[in-house]
Amino acid sequence: MEILVWIGAALSVIGLCGLLYCIVLAARARTSGAPHAEIQQRMQKVVALNLAALSLSGLGLGMVIVGVLLS
Repeated sequence: MEILVWIGAALSVIGLCGLLYCIVLAARARTSGAPHAEIQQRMQKVVALNLAALSLSGLGLGMVIVGVLLS
């Protein structure tokens, strides 16, 4: 079950990198000086990516917990 812990840790790190990328995208959208409608459209894409990254990170943490409990 050690492999499950390592795969889960890798997924959590990938999800965390995705969350950091969402922060960068949101900051760029806010400081771009674009019209409100365009910023809102960009932020909707960021929210979808943010949800995917958060889900991936949560799945990885769940895998780590299961791997630790089974070993």
